[in-house]
Amino acid sequence: MPVKNKMLTDIVSQILGVLTIGSQIFIVLAILYFLFFRKKDNIILNFFSANSIRLSFLVALVATSGSLFYSTYAGFTPCELCWFQRIFMYPLVIVLGVGLIKNSAEIIDYSFPLAFFGLCISIYHNYIYYKGISSLVCTTAESCTIPYVSEFGYVGIPMMALTAFSLITLFLIIKKYIKR
Repeated sequence: MPVKNKMLTDIVSQILGVLTIGSQIFIVLAILYFLFFRKKDNIILNFFSANSIRLSFLVALVATSGSLFYSTYAGFTPCELCWFQRIFMYPLVIVLGVGLIKNSAEIIDYSFPLAFFGLCISIYHNYIYYKGISSLVCTTAESCTIPYVSEFGYVGIPMMALTAFSLITLFLIIKKYIKR
């Protein structure tokens, strides 16, 4: 499939690839930190708890922007599983944005299910993408296993989505956990 501006698409893919790897490193370190340093007066956990909605919104905004860039500008046709993930990611921008404006922690009750179900679909999508397995879900002309992007040997669009959903879910869990 011809790409409208290959150079710009490559630059965006590299930026999103670096953000994906950085986010994955952060997720691993955050989980380890969360498991081993669960003190109530923990300044780092308090920081991420206080800023979790803002950070989740930022991740959802970047993921949505990247998704729209790939489909509208680069010309990549989303597969069925990509569409299902979009169904859960796009509203997160609005829901979390409203939570930021209203400064309301209750928005977690609405955004967590979106992030969690998007994460579940993304896990399945990555499984079939990296295993090269055909899926009954992907019935469009575009297969769920087409590697439009491959950064650093493993970061494709499904991995970017999985990382975004994982990061948002992690931030929301931290907010809910620290809130208690």
